[in-house]
Amino acid sequence: MQIQLQKTVQTPKDQQTELSHALVREYKQTRWVANSERIGKPDALSAWYSIEEMEKFIRLAKEHGGDGVKFYYGAYPENYREKSEYADRQTLVMVATKSGQNQTGQKVNKDMYRTQNGRNIILSGNHPTLCPPYCSSGSEGGMGNLGITIVDKGEKGMEVV
Repeated sequence: MQIQLQKTVQTPKDQQTELSHALVREYKQTRWVANSERIGKPDALSAWYSIEEMEKFIRLAKEHGGDGVKFYYGAYPENYREKSEYADRQTLVMVATKSGQNQTGQKVNKDMYRTQNGRNIILSGNHPTLCPPYCSSGSEGGMGNLGITIVDKGEKGMEVV
């Protein structure tokens, strides 16, 4: 019996760092500025989950037969009261998934639901720590230096994010 190993393509560390910076810079320039102007305050640039929260969610997903996690982009409503400082800001929502194949044989990952009190409820997690508004202190305003970007805001000046 011959075992075939799937080849994993590794990006050299320096190229991965460059790509990460480029992706975040692109996001800031093409989406973040417009989002922030639209909501009238700096939108979130990151969403943080602790390792413990991630492990707990993965354990729950596995217990229900999940084999992956999908991250959806989301936004809190403007009248969000549970954490009013999150109102209007974007977030990430984790959803447990199960892989399978569609009718044409293409690999798909489907969102998972569980039954609770007779209702189907999506197996998801939310409420990461958003930055802003909760950023660690630092010379960059607490938003980290990943993808540091000088944003030209026209008549409103320039901003380093």
